[in-house]
Formats: sequence, structure tokens, C-alpha cells
Amino acid sequence: METRTAILDSARDAILDFGVRRTSLSDVARRAGVSRTTVYRSYADGEELVRAVMTREFEDLLAETARHAIGENARERLTNRLVETNRALRAHPLWRKLVSAEPELIMPYVFERMGATQRVGFALAHDGVQEGQRDGSIRAGDPTVIAQALVLIQQSFLLSADISTEVSAEKMLAELRHVLDGTLRPQ
Repeated sequence: METRTAILDSARDAILDFGVRRTSLSDVARRAGVSRTTVYRSYADGEELVRAVMTREFEDLLAETARHAIGENARERLTNRLVETNRALRAHPLWRKLVSAEPELIMPYVFERMGATQRVGFALAHDGVQEGQRDGSIRAGDPTVIAQALVLIQQSFLLSADISTEVSAEKMLAELRHVLDGTLRPQ
């Protein structure tokens, strides 16, 4: 496990330094203090390694924001968690690097399929919706549909954050909070 952690840490650092396209498995191996063969035994190719780095970094972020979600009821906790996740992702160095230097790497997760991190985010949203329906703070409806809508709302605010030049990031996060709360609030 320590070797995998060293490889992932080295890959993250190389991506932050050089970008995905200019990061080689040889460089990752050298930084991790392991052979290229060791890297290849753990990851079939560079794409798999990059996906593993993104998954680890962003799932850790999701877990951290979930642990610190506050609120008087499940709706408030879920809304706060989604907004804070958005804030944290916007500031995350790996996210910033991908968005600024290699946005095409994110596009499959927008147009083609949900990635591992999106599935974790969906599961957390689904659980939060169910909890809120039980405590009466979230409207009735299919929790799967509501959770998927939350993921899409969150994603749109995240992916479009940099084009909101007339409105500050804080104001956009406040609007995200308003949209999410309105979506979840019982009628």
C-alpha cells in the first residue's frame, strides 16, 4: 500500500508540475523511488494512473466535506456539503490544473459517463436525500432522480465557475446554496 501511495503522490506532483500530457511513467517512477515495472504492475498505463490520482484526490475531498457538513436538518447538511464541496474543488490544485491546462480530460465525465468520484458524490447525495425525506426536511420524490439532479446542478456550477466573471465566486456559491435549498425544500 505504501508503494501505491508513493506512486499516486508522485503522479499528482508531476501532473501539478508538468500537466498530464507531459508526465511520463518514468518520471513518476523516479519521483516515487520505484522502478517503471513497479508502476506498470500497479497501473496499466498513464490514463489509468491519472484516473486513480483524480479519484483519490477528489474522493478524499468529498469525504472531508461530508465529515464537516453542518446544519439543523438533513437538507441543510446536504446543501452545505454540496456548496462546500464546490468551493473546495474550485480551489483544489489538481482541479485547477486540469481546468486551466487540460480541460479535455474532464469532458468524458460531462458528456459520456460518470466517473468514480461522481458516483461517490451521487451516493452521498442519495443518502442525504433519503435522510432528509425521513426527517421531513426534503421534499418527497424519487431519491435517485433528486440525487442525480443535485449532481448535475453541482457540476454545472463547478464547470462554469470560471466564466462567471461579472459575479464573484462567493456570490455564485451563495446562489448555488439558494438553488440547492429550493430544489430540496418541501413545498
